[in-house]
Amino acid sequence: MSNALQIIVIAAHPDEAEIYAGGTAALYAELGHNVKFVSLTNGDCGHYRLQGTELVELRTQEAYEAARRLGVKEYTILDVPDGQLASTHELRSEVIRMVRNWKADVVITFHPDGPGHVDNRGAGKIVRDAADFIAMVPNAVPDAPHLTKSPVFLLMPDYAKRNTYRPDVVIGIDETIEKKLLGCDAHVSQFYEFAPWQRGLLDLVPEGWDNKRSYILEHWSRFIDVSSEMLPTLAADYGAERAASIRFAEPFEVADYGRMPNEDERRKLFPMLYR
Repeated sequence: MSNALQIIVIAAHPDEAEIYAGGTAALYAELGHNVKFVSLTNGDCGHYRLQGTELVELRTQEAYEAARRLGVKEYTILDVPDGQLASTHELRSEVIRMVRNWKADVVITFHPDGPGHVDNRGAGKIVRDAADFIAMVPNAVPDAPHLTKSPVFLLMPDYAKRNTYRPDVVIGIDETIEKKLLGCDAHVSQFYEFAPWQRGLLDLVPEGWDNKRSYILEHWSRFIDVSSEMLPTLAADYGAERAASIRFAEPFEVADYGRMPNEDERRKLFPMLYR
């Protein structure tokens, strides 16, 4: 596809790109566009029993399987310890390098401020701090050719920020919900072990895909279901009748850095909204 878009999702931990933007990523992939996932930490805090290299290697393989199921072209996991993410020169430079080398049209990441996981805010801050250097600053990270136009940056609302974000772009994902759920299912250590252990649900983890599918839909509904604040944006983009039938969606806020897409650019960058 000669006019394929380049999309990069930069999260803090393996499995977050899937739960916050997996349906959108699968839609882009189905339309012939190229998607890359990045985790800025290796996720080595993400278990109650496994640890160290064993856990990092397991989570890496889970991430690669999730990418395969979603149609994501690349998945990069940096070797930064979980819980220690900070906006250092080295990490900012690596983000600049990855965004440039991917020739990103759209960068999706977390909000840099507000409530939620410290690493999620950290990922958002690193991307925000790197953003001004990505385009038209050739002497910053000169080993990666600078972009000639800034990407559009979209912000994923961390689970704790859902009451304070602005749903500028809401992507209905009913047609890719199965892929999103299968992408989550690939992260066995998170969806069937660590998170259930933290939430007291280990004894409720089911067997068989149909039951697991229902389990994820129930216990991660706030990452999947349409909620009231999304409805005006859905109606504006999809039309009231179609919007009313959408059950699953992923919301994003257009960042106050990078550039604000005009209507023509929205049609190009979010083609799934205009079919």
